Amino acid sequence: MTFSKDFLDLSRCSKEEIHELLDLAAAYRDGQQPTALKRDVTVANLFFENSTRTVTSFQMAEHRLGLSRFNINPQTSSMKKGESMGDTLKTLQAIGLDLAVIRHSQTAWYKQLEKDPKLAISLINAGDGAGLHPSQTLLDLLTIRTEFGHFEGLKIVIAGDIAHSRVAKSDARLFKELGMQVYFAGPEEWWEDDLAEFGEFLPLDDCLAKVDVVICLRVQLERLNDQSVASFAPADYFHQYGLTEERAAKMKPGAIIMHPAPVNRGVEIASDLVDGPRSRIFTQMHNGVFARMALLTKVLQFRGLMEEK
Repeated sequence: MTFSKDFLDLSRCSKEEIHELLDLAAAYRDGQQPTALKRDVTVANLFFENSTRTVTSFQMAEHRLGLSRFNINPQTSSMKKGESMGDTLKTLQAIGLDLAVIRHSQTAWYKQLEKDPKLAISLINAGDGAGLHPSQTLLDLLTIRTEFGHFEGLKIVIAGDIAHSRVAKSDARLFKELGMQVYFAGPEEWWEDDLAEFGEFLPLDDCLAKVDVVICLRVQLERLNDQSVASFAPADYFHQYGLTEERAAKMKPGAIIMHPAPVNRGVEIASDLVDGPRSRIFTQMHNGVFARMALLTKVLQFRGLMEEK
């Protein structure tokens, strides 16, 4: 089994383990109650980047699992005095916390920490820079499997700011491994050649009639340089690369629209499409709670902190 005390990269799981996670998430969504904890289990949420969906979703998942939650603001912590993340985590561990859910702007922030033999606190990756977003990928997979009942043979286009998106990188690898055909679309300057192993880069207009899922990505202005931010024109971007209502009309029957959110209406997607019948954007958010319950459950089970069924 590749489940461990940490949950950092969904691609470390086998196909069987991914389906096991999805089955558990679906069961939670359908009303299954989690087994009891063997003792009071504590979790710290540390979000170094702004978040609404992910942080609240993790908090709700923790609440439903019966965890005691401590929300730590990095801006008012000792890290602002120069303390390293490793020492902060060892401090939380010494105080008695069991898990730490972390989002950080540094890509692969966990690489050195997971190798530290003195760090026993469980690390949960809630997003690392432009690297990975494993819990988002899990909820995306849950949304797609619920909609279509399978993965094999589905076609998906991931459209928008690919270069700066941890969602694109997380999703593309797992989608391909699970038998889906992936396309990418968006500005050519935001295409990365290392994604070519997962799918083909095409104009969005060339993809829409053949795909089952359109995943729109937000333009991540916070990761662009000052010059790029100054020259960015939302209306022009929407016209050239956004999912307009005219483009959406080309989608085949039964195809759905997804977005990791937050959504910039009228930039990467037309506002009416966000709330339209093809949209599964708010369904994704609903599924996020249960996906995160599932991954936290596997960590708790590995740690022996949950009662057996």
